Amino acid sequence: MAVIEGTARGLTNAGAPGTGTDAVQTLTVTGTPTGGTFKLRFNGFTTAAIAYNAAAAAVDSALEALASVGAGNVVCTSGPLPGTAVVITFSGTLGRRPQPLITVVEAALTGGTTPAAAVAETTPGVAETGIGAPKGALLTDTTNGVLYINTGTADNPVWTVVGAQT
Repeated sequence: MAVIEGTARGLTNAGAPGTGTDAVQTLTVTGTPTGGTFKLRFNGFTTAAIAYNAAAAAVDSALEALASVGAGNVVCTSGPLPGTAVVITFSGTLGRRPQPLITVVEAALTGGTTPAAAVAETTPGVAETGIGAPKGALLTDTTNGVLYINTGTADNPVWTVVGAQT
């Protein structure tokens, strides 16, 4: 996807606006822990302790409690740990754009064979065209001259073709 450029007449893009891709990361606990906790850090903020055998909902709650995430900005599925990974999908105002990797900190897993927790990037986020452009902003596709207007919001732009163009 091309870089969006601003002009006195609005935004330009080489091609039709793209919808972007949500970043997805996967949390795993390996080894055979029988107890303990770990914390996750995202954009400088650290969660409360998370149990070694947490369900996806517990991981979701811990992340959404962070000022750097907030309610509704991640969806955690699968789990429970340690046998099944927890898949973390960025959504809401953190969706449709790249995100830094969540890191595991203060891991204090006990028992079993070499227990460890880790997060890996599963799907890199791709920025949606024109994120941050206010409702009513205009975007011109420089490859064919088609004009679009943002009928959505700055965090969730919806690019609608203006009128009947040929």
